[in-house]
Amino acid sequence: MSPKSKLPINRPLPKRWRIKNGAYYYRVPPADLDLWDGKQEFRLGKSEAEAYKTWSKRLNAVDSDLSTMTKLMDRYLLEVIPSKAPKTQTSNRTSIGRLRPIFGPMQPDGIKPRHYNAYKHEALKKYGKTSVNHDLEVLSHLITMAVEWGAIDRNPLLGQVKKHSTPPRLRLVEDWEITEALNLKPPTDKRSARNVRIAQLYVQLKLMTGLRRGDILRLKLLQIKDDGIHVQPNKTAKTTGKRLIIDWDEAGELRALIDDILRIPPRRIGDAPLFTTNQGKPYIKADGSANAFDSLWQRFMDRVMDQTKITDRFQERDLRAKAGSDKDTLQEASEFLAHSDTRITDRVYRRKPTHIKPLKRPGSE
Repeated sequence: MSPKSKLPINRPLPKRWRIKNGAYYYRVPPADLDLWDGKQEFRLGKSEAEAYKTWSKRLNAVDSDLSTMTKLMDRYLLEVIPSKAPKTQTSNRTSIGRLRPIFGPMQPDGIKPRHYNAYKHEALKKYGKTSVNHDLEVLSHLITMAVEWGAIDRNPLLGQVKKHSTPPRLRLVEDWEITEALNLKPPTDKRSARNVRIAQLYVQLKLMTGLRRGDILRLKLLQIKDDGIHVQPNKTAKTTGKRLIIDWDEAGELRALIDDILRIPPRRIGDAPLFTTNQGKPYIKADGSANAFDSLWQRFMDRVMDQTKITDRFQERDLRAKAGSDKDTLQEASEFLAHSDTRITDRVYRRKPTHIKPLKRPGSE
């Protein structure tokens, strides 16, 4: 009898894992019962993070056998994915759930460009381009890690395959739209009025600094110094480690904006965040998630769409693109957005049309 296929909720999980009664369980192989307190099914934890931590401790050392893609995926789930940002972790686990039934039984050195391309085209019948591209990124990185872990000698996909091309987002937020959003009439109830004010000040700070959402929500009082705002961009903290100092402008507008933010209750002292909830808690969690702020932003944009002349809803990330687009040159925009490569600035963050001068009219002499 062939083994039962995994339920959809369990597919992204390592082999022999399952979710039951709101917790994560590991179905122990008969030969390993002594390693798991003699239990046939061992409760790993209530949250996914807790489950991986328990599993890692129990195994003590990761199985070095990477003879199949299933075993490679299990190790990848345990060692690589937990180091990524929360949204990326969720996306990667979903991708592995889709890749596992197709590639799981195969050997890592058996994955060829033709298999990659076959999945690339077949998966598009079920999922969108973005989702399929995420799957392909994970597949390629799995093979790269197999090389690093010594399971195979080279990545046969490297330089041989391409993802689906996806056009960059082109929505350019115009100045009049910003004015409309900033002039939005505040609600009558205090809580909603506070949230609208926070969103408006956030918009101003983002456009003045070009910072990412996470870096703005992580800003603390201690980073507000005499020479400007000191920032360690979270995205590059573990790579380039580049730090920024956003200088105070001569007109004092940035300093005045910070003062306006700090006037919103509750009072902040010590290393308190610049933006806080009504209870004084940060909007962003240690894992990078910011559900409370995301909800605040969505409600703010709902009001903007209902009460202003704006008809094309813009996203929070479009503000960073506007900040980059408003700079005079590509080089200035790249430096302003703290990019190491102007190509990403040009492709994603420069959304204004290019102005060109016509040649002289023929026959005009």
